[in-house]
Amino acid sequence: MFTVKEDTTLVGISELRTNFNKVLEAVSKSKVLLERRHKPLAVIVPIEKYNYMEELIELIEDSGLAHLAKERDLKSKPSDYIDIDRFEKKQI
Repeated sequence: MFTVKEDTTLVGISELRTNFNKVLEAVSKSKVLLERRHKPLAVIVPIEKYNYMEELIELIEDSGLAHLAKERDLKSKPSDYIDIDRFEKKQI
């Protein structure tokens, strides 16, 4: 296990098996990059950072959907829409 950047520690899978507690300690200080045969396999990050990343992804997805909705709205005509009363009558 060694730190390659200030916030990244490399750990081999075999080392993970033998030094699990040390790896968990390293996760509290930096992200841990798991490797198998010198190839990246997975990343372990603290739960707070993971939650933050998930929130960012959700915000990006929401922004993308909002952009698509706005584009569709600008390209559509009033005749592309159906009145809510007419829609409800068709559902009955």
